[in-house]
Amino acid sequence: QVRLVESGGGLVQPGGSLRLSCVASGSISNINAMGWYRQTPGEQRELVADITRGGGTNYADTVKGRFTISRDNAKNTVYLQMNSLKPEDTAVYYCNAPNVRTDWGTNNYWGRGTQVTVSS
Repeated sequence: QVRLVESGGGLVQPGGSLRLSCVASGSISNINAMGWYRQTPGEQRELVADITRGGGTNYADTVKGRFTISRDNAKNTVYLQMNSLKPEDTAVYYCNAPNVRTDWGTNNYWGRGTQVTVSS
């Protein structure tokens, strides 16, 4: 099976930085777009940023200018550099790959999430 595993979350002060990583593993033929979502208890999961296989990016208005998404296709890895963090960025951050090709077909995969807490 395909697994997406996030890492890099933690506790930081407002204005600080974190770098999240997500590694996809398994019998993968191809990964198209990858993205980062976040969710606070009681709220909908929202898209933070996504990136095409060719490197085109899209960001939520709330994180533009502060977050940067990137990827390394050879390593099946996507990153999220988060700068100038605010308390409202506190959430569980999830990695998503909506179109992953394997021998068993094409599927949408999610990681289990990593906690980011921004607090004084």
